[in-house]
Amino acid sequence: MVSDIPAPPGVDPTRPSIARVYDYMLGGKDNFAVDRQAGDAAARITPDGPQAARANRAFLGRVVRHLAGEGIRQFLDIGSGLPTQGNVHEIAHQIDPNIHVVYVDIDPMVLAHGRALLSDNRTTTVVNADLHQPTEILDHPGVRGLIDFTRPVGLLLMGILHHFGDDEDPAGVAATLYDALPSGSYVAISHFHDPGEAHPDASRKALEVERIFNQTLGTGRWRTHDEIMAYLAGLELIEPGLVPLPEWRPEPGTKPSTQTDTYHTFVGGVARKA
Repeated sequence: MVSDIPAPPGVDPTRPSIARVYDYMLGGKDNFAVDRQAGDAAARITPDGPQAARANRAFLGRVVRHLAGEGIRQFLDIGSGLPTQGNVHEIAHQIDPNIHVVYVDIDPMVLAHGRALLSDNRTTTVVNADLHQPTEILDHPGVRGLIDFTRPVGLLLMGILHHFGDDEDPAGVAATLYDALPSGSYVAISHFHDPGEAHPDASRKALEVERIFNQTLGTGRWRTHDEIMAYLAGLELIEPGLVPLPEWRPEPGTKPSTQTDTYHTFVGGVARKA
């Protein structure tokens, strides 16, 4: 049985949080009963939800290693979530300890844990800002203190745009961020996916989980391939394109994914600003 942790100031343990539900799916301990209830409700339809969360985390790691290998020396991770194994700065610093990383989140629990983790780190910080106001992120002193927008940036939008409703203009939010990036920058996204007629059973389950997410978390949108691709308009999509997460540049010798229901309903891709 999991015992609830003390709630940091500003955290309401009676309402589920996107970051904490994700933490629960990853097997973390920084969550409350209400978060576990939300995760369990989705898992009753797609029992491999935790595998999907781990696939997203593994995708993030491969993206960071690839972009660092391509010479990216600064990362802006928006909607970073609670610290867990394989954080961006930990992966990046294996390649170059001087890489700068800025985590952005609005969840007070993420901020409390992130700041404790990074209290002595001069190359990495976490800032409080809301993606609904992208210019505030771009102008934030904590972002500007570590990110030089005259040099290529690795922008990470992992599992965040699908928590924007269509009426919140996620494409416009993304475009505002992209416009601030210099040439040679990269954008990586992961997003809940409705595969439609290509995988009708997976599509049916995705829409049912979407309904549950909106009932419990108030957000969650499973979009089509074309809808997600629209977020990368004007950028050069790199191989292998927008694909199920385990298919994006898997490590040599990787075992086949154990995902079934969620395999085609969580996709990711990376694109370059030419």
